[in-house]
Amino acid sequence: MSGEPTQPSANNIALHNIPVSALKGVGAKLGATLAKLHLNTVQDLLFHLPARYADRTRIADMSELQALQPAVIQGAITRSQIVLGKKRSLVVNLADNTGQVVLRFYFFTAAQQKQLAVGNCLRCYGEPRPGALGLEMYHPEYQSVTSLDDIHGLQDTLTPVYPLTEGLTQKRISLLMHQALNCLDSSPPTELLPAEISAHFNHCTLSQALHLAHNPPADADINSLMMGTHLCLQRLAFEELLAHNLAVQQTRLTEHQDPAPALPADDTLKQALLKTLPFKLTGAQTRVLHEIEQDLNTHVPMHRLVQGDVGSGKTLVAALSALCALGNNYQAAIVAPTEILAEQHRNNFGTWLGALGFKVAWLAGKVTASQKRKALEQLQSGEANMAVGTHALFEDNVIFKNLGLVIIDEQHRFGVQQRLALRKKGGAHCPHQLVMTATPIPRTLAMTAYADLELSVIDELPPGRTPINTVMINQNKRSQIIERVRAACAGGQQAYWVCTLVEDSESLAAVAAEKTWELLQAEAPELKIGLVHGRLKSREKEAVMQQFKAGDLHLLVATTVIEVGVDVPNSSLMIIENPERLGLAQLHQIRGRVGRGSRASHCVLLYGHPLSKQGRSRLEVLRHSNDGFVIAEKDLELRGPGELLGTQQTGDMHFRLANLQRDSAMIERIHSVAKTLLISQPDVVKALVGRWFNYQQEFVKA
Repeated sequence: MSGEPTQPSANNIALHNIPVSALKGVGAKLGATLAKLHLNTVQDLLFHLPARYADRTRIADMSELQALQPAVIQGAITRSQIVLGKKRSLVVNLADNTGQVVLRFYFFTAAQQKQLAVGNCLRCYGEPRPGALGLEMYHPEYQSVTSLDDIHGLQDTLTPVYPLTEGLTQKRISLLMHQALNCLDSSPPTELLPAEISAHFNHCTLSQALHLAHNPPADADINSLMMGTHLCLQRLAFEELLAHNLAVQQTRLTEHQDPAPALPADDTLKQALLKTLPFKLTGAQTRVLHEIEQDLNTHVPMHRLVQGDVGSGKTLVAALSALCALGNNYQAAIVAPTEILAEQHRNNFGTWLGALGFKVAWLAGKVTASQKRKALEQLQSGEANMAVGTHALFEDNVIFKNLGLVIIDEQHRFGVQQRLALRKKGGAHCPHQLVMTATPIPRTLAMTAYADLELSVIDELPPGRTPINTVMINQNKRSQIIERVRAACAGGQQAYWVCTLVEDSESLAAVAAEKTWELLQAEAPELKIGLVHGRLKSREKEAVMQQFKAGDLHLLVATTVIEVGVDVPNSSLMIIENPERLGLAQLHQIRGRVGRGSRASHCVLLYGHPLSKQGRSRLEVLRHSNDGFVIAEKDLELRGPGELLGTQQTGDMHFRLANLQRDSAMIERIHSVAKTLLISQPDVVKALVGRWFNYQQEFVKA
């Protein structure tokens, strides 16, 4: 690579070696407060970037003020009086030559009241909001000035507004940042980006970028700063994403140093399993299985992510992959996030592999003590060839004789430490790892969140599957929907009625589901209606699900616990209540519980009233598309990576500045640069990772 960066210098005191306690005013108490934000060194402080900026460099005319847009105003007080209402307040009218604004104070002293007397001139900074008397500022910052023309004391730079924690104020952190910038000037950090990358950002150095981020000049484009698209901020975002990618790739290279068992595919076993099936593999399943088999046939540990839309046949690909381990006298394990999904895997793997003479052990919370003891003995002795379970598989007492392959379903539901725990169960060797998700993840997001994984996509549905017809209907037509459910069930179909989370509370959602269940029983007494929600015990949930699968229930009322793992081909109608509460990707997952047979399927989005413009546009995406990747792209755009990947995964991936949606165009280039640096410049790699992720090392091993 041309224009290689210089190596880190030891001549200056590195910023990451200067503790915040070296700054003036930082004692033990403030140091502990800063530590809550992981601000332990001057470098940490400099990388604590503003959340937004305030423009206090100019005085705005009152006539040009816009609601919710903070501004500096200056004027003379024309009225000041105490108003008694629901809450006593001091109301002050402030006017300039163009208009007036009302200042309202609910908490004030006699001294303040005197300072806010008619005739005095003030300079204020605040956020105007629509009020009873026009635009109002509530408790604005203010100071006395000599006249309307007085510009003394106006700031000459934009004002950064930082993320805070309890015990830390904007004034205090600004004073600390001023000292940190002085340290930056005394010990400028080494430039680690290659020259051609730096040229793309107009040769903006790290020092220049940090100075601009913390102390932007008055003429800086505040909109590009707020949106993170300013060239200097983009230079920082590039370096942060590069550091993240390098950290994950380093982890991958480290893991590859531990050999895995080579598990060549046994074609006889594979054909024996395929002959038991009433269908053939799709082209996409065949392609992805071939990619997995190539990985397994080496001593390099496989780390592969298989993405497949709902119903694309990932489970069968996983079973055929497991045969590679079993056929070579190694064990395999599959872990799922819910007992419903794990139970389904137990049934499928037990049927498919049992027919070939292999034994499947079952470990979940519902297993009795004696059953668990027997399963543990069978896994340790090697009598059991495969383990299927939930989080119970992570426990220390689960010991395998010779684990060769780990399969993690819906892997974003698991935390870092849990995923690492299974890797350690391979004994002297590192087991291969296959992770699967039915949540379609946009390519740029997958390349960043799962940079340590090879990516395979099952982008074809089995023949015979029909697209799901999705409609949006207002809740005031609920009675008509109940009639539609009654008619469908009378015709031999089964249906779901899904109650979404209420204020993110499974407990409240359960209450809502119970009320809906009671209502439907009263409205359609001839129907057999089941109920599942998160507050039920696993055994109770499973009993209801088995009844539904067996066709003993016409209708299943459920919360989002049915999001994954429920396969009932006869169900062809789904009602989702208050769909506007959920992300599009999750709605698509839930909708995928129908349309699993050959019968035409329908999904009704029973939305609440009034529905916002954005809410309607979001649901329209679902109405017009059955393509999970199209839906996921829109979800990423609207809700961000945190919502799409889930809380576990986003805990793993905390960025200070980078935004995966905004900065997606950088990802391809970042991968290319990272690959070159890993090969040729390990010192630069170490410095970059330490610079951006020194306190998150465990998370970049996701």
